[in-house]
Order: sequence, then C-alpha cells, then structure tokens
Amino acid sequence: MTKNSQQGDVESVSSLNTRLGLSFSNLALLKRALTHRSYANEHPEAVEDNERLEFLGDAVLDFIVGDWAYHRFPEMPEGNLTKIRSALVRNENLADFSRRIDLAPALRLGRGEKSSGGETRYNLLGSAFEALIGALYLDQGLEAVKRFVNPLLEWAKESILDVMIDDPKSDLQELTQSLKLGTPHYKVISANGPDHAKIFTVEVEIAGEVKGRGTGTSKSTAERAAAQDALQSFEIKKK
Repeated sequence: MTKNSQQGDVESVSSLNTRLGLSFSNLALLKRALTHRSYANEHPEAVEDNERLEFLGDAVLDFIVGDWAYHRFPEMPEGNLTKIRSALVRNENLADFSRRIDLAPALRLGRGEKSSGGETRYNLLGSAFEALIGALYLDQGLEAVKRFVNPLLEWAKESILDVMIDDPKSDLQELTQSLKLGTPHYKVISANGPDHAKIFTVEVEIAGEVKGRGTGTSKSTAERAAAQDALQSFEIKKK
C-alpha cells in the first residue's frame, strides 16, 4: 500500500483511487473528500476540508438510496420505503460502509483528532463517506455513484430488513415498561478487530442489572442481539 509522506501512515490518494476502482480524474477533489477539518486547521497549505462535499454527498445519497429502494422493492408501500431509506442513510450505517471499504486509513486527520481515535468514530466515518460520495458525484456524475453505492446497499439490505421486521429493542422496552422496570440501557463493553471488520460486544442493563449480552459487526446489531438475549431470559423465568 502506498503511504502519504505528509502524515506517514495515511494511505495515499492515488492508492485509494486504485484500490476502490474509483477512477477519479481529479485527484485533488478526492483528496479534499478525505481531509477532515482538524487536518486543514493544522496545515494551512492543505486543500479545503471536506465539509462542503459532505453536504453535497448527503443530498446525493438521499436520492441514490431512494432510487435504489424504489426499484429494488417494487411492491413495497411508500411508508416502508421511507423507513429503508432512513435506515440506510443514517450516520451509523454510513460508517459501516466506510469500514466495509476500509476508508479510515486514507483519512487526513489532525494530530489531536487522530490520537483520540477519531478515525474509529461513527460520526466522523459516516461524514467522510458522504464527502467521498459528493466528490465522486462532482467528478463522474450520478451513474458512477450508483455503481459504487449499490453493492454496498445490497450488502446492508438484509440487516436493514431484519430491523424493520423484527425489532427486539422495541419489544424489550415495551416489556420492561409494562413491568415497571424502566428503560433498558445499552453499554459497549468491547470493540475488537480491525476498523473494517470490528466486532462489538454490548450488554443491556435493566433496573441496574445486566440482563443480556450480544455481539455484532456494528453497535446497533450488537444491541439488538443483547435485547434478544434479554427477552429470552424473561421467557425462561416465565417457564
């Protein structure tokens, strides 16, 4: 992997362009998409940060995901299509896309942001993915964005549909409130593995006691597994 000489351990723009098959004609645009505000603040010579591209990418993704959902589920009612689109474009899911394509090593972060683990945070990774989409749209147009994003949407489809069909977190909250035990609280107790394949372990506490534990490739998936585990414990007590 080619490294960037300015930050030592940062994947170069040209390497990322080749690795992901992006075919950018304007590498400066791609570099801007990878540049966080914290890096631009520390390097006056740097190109503009990625916040304007993030704004554009957010709008482009809304359209691309809506178009994909409309054609992918031709019989689905409008309300469910809206739920699918909302789930797919939320920051946490976009961060999963960033992990899927291993975007973090190419991000240009300020020293403070990097030392505090900024490249692992959902909000930063999700925003960076939006900026990448904004840059790709400007460089190559909507069709190129579709070709890049649609495989990621297919990859995420099953987990999103599972959430819509089966939501153990909502079921658990309804149960605990009916039993006057309050609202369940979820806590990440570990996050192991590389950024693009991290495994989260989450515990759920009810009335101050741990009632369930679950693992998953995202925080939300692990929370749902923990909720399901807690629900099963209540069923066992009933028997």
